[in-house]
Amino acid sequence: MKDMKKSILSKIDKPLLFMIILYSIIGVFTVLSASSVSAVMEYDESPYYFFIRQIIFFVFSYFVGFVFILTKHTKKYKKYINFACILVLGLLIFVLVKGRIVNSARSWIAIGPFAFQPSELAKTIIILYFGVFYGELQDKMNSKYSFLIPVIYSVVVFFLIFRQPDLGTALITAAIAFLTFFAIPFKGNQMIKYIKILAGGVAVAGVVLILSGASFLNEMQSSRLTYKAPCTRYTENTGYQVCNGFIAFNSGGLFGKGVGNSTQKYLYLPDAHTDMIFPIMVEELGLIVGILFIAGYVFILYRILKIAKEASNLRNSIIAYGAGIYLLVHILVNFLGVLAIIPMTGTPVPFLSYGGSFTINLILCMFIVLRISGESKIDKTKEVISRI
Repeated sequence: MKDMKKSILSKIDKPLLFMIILYSIIGVFTVLSASSVSAVMEYDESPYYFFIRQIIFFVFSYFVGFVFILTKHTKKYKKYINFACILVLGLLIFVLVKGRIVNSARSWIAIGPFAFQPSELAKTIIILYFGVFYGELQDKMNSKYSFLIPVIYSVVVFFLIFRQPDLGTALITAAIAFLTFFAIPFKGNQMIKYIKILAGGVAVAGVVLILSGASFLNEMQSSRLTYKAPCTRYTENTGYQVCNGFIAFNSGGLFGKGVGNSTQKYLYLPDAHTDMIFPIMVEELGLIVGILFIAGYVFILYRILKIAKEASNLRNSIIAYGAGIYLLVHILVNFLGVLAIIPMTGTPVPFLSYGGSFTINLILCMFIVLRISGESKIDKTKEVISRI
């Protein structure tokens, strides 16, 4: 075990590991700054309350990543993926019946002083399921309907999350599944056929929804569709939060007001340590740091894309692409929402936002990618040796 762990650690993508650790450290201290005021004034807790909990989430994630993820070959995912898929469905059904309600959505399972959100785990399992399933069926794509099995599973997961109701998470999960599916290297004629089938399915679902005459958006979800020019609706829920984000960006300027000196975290931005944490970072550290932080995301995505392209098998390639898509979708949805380009959906910022379920799943996804990078290098070395 020790030799295996040492071998894989020497082969994993070091720049990606460095960036993950760096962004985790930055995230923990940003949570401390952004949450210290609300922890005391809103939650009647210590100013270090969310900071300590976020450290616990990261320590747990890295422990599992180094001890379990890096030491287990990805070919073993086949053994557990069906159980994992069934487990996720069971948890999502349980949440609808017994889940804890937070922000009008029954999305959480209470575990002592913590809470677990099964919909976050669902994203990771869908990515792994796509990798295992399509990685093994690359020579069996002539089967008429078999390729639809993971897609159908994703649709079921989507509707279970939608029923919580958590439309934002449901749409993000659907986007991850959809984009991961089209990252699979089908042949040209097969891809056209699959697009037609999926488009037909979406059209049928749309017709059914229209003919049913039912309202599938609650009042809060409908209100989020009004998102343009937020500062003209400052007194409304749909404008208040995003407009205060704009104020944070503006007051930070190029170089920021200094660490800990944010004004908007004084309850102007509700739960500033979650989905609106990036404006707090820019207010304190400045636009230049904000741009550099985004550039770091680009570098992380580049490393993941490189690992996906160099993967030694299709299974690992799909999983790595899926992990990159998972990261990219969250970055885009949050930043575009904060800038009022799309509706704000309460999506956490990778590595930066406070949150246990999202943080743990994100870090474990990154460790899976690191494992894939190590396996690829080991397989390449074996291939070279076999030719000698």
